[in-house]
Amino acid sequence: MHFSKFTDYALRVCLYLGAHDGRVVPISEIARAHSLSQNNLMKVVNMLVEGNFLKSTRGRAGGVQLARSPDRILVGDVARFMEGDAQMVDCSSCILRGSCGLTGALAEAKILFYQTLNRNSIADAIASHPRTLPILMNADRQPGSVSRAS
Repeated sequence: MHFSKFTDYALRVCLYLGAHDGRVVPISEIARAHSLSQNNLMKVVNMLVEGNFLKSTRGRAGGVQLARSPDRILVGDVARFMEGDAQMVDCSSCILRGSCGLTGALAEAKILFYQTLNRNSIADAIASHPRTLPILMNADRQPGSVSRAS
């Protein structure tokens, strides 16, 4: 399976916020840390707020934070939400539509894919490599971490 950029960005946002758990983080900081377009990140953040993965605070001291603890946000749930429930392949123009032996296998593979991802929470992903947390904690201070225009 291949994830869209929005899903990639959503997972990066969740990882960053998981490392900064309990703190309201400006979107500009996350964009700077990952060298991403702030405009694109705003769209991703809005989707994650709608999906109840993030909480948003408006105003001068505003920003975003995880809606629940990082150990209660599953990687597969974030990915599934961002990707939507589209079919893995487009069967609309296939001569086997409605009579294909692959559709069941593909549907099962998709279910198993997300189940496998759901074995890991955001907290698990942060803890799985010893350098992940230190990198995320210092990412917005790295030289060269400048937001790119999209």
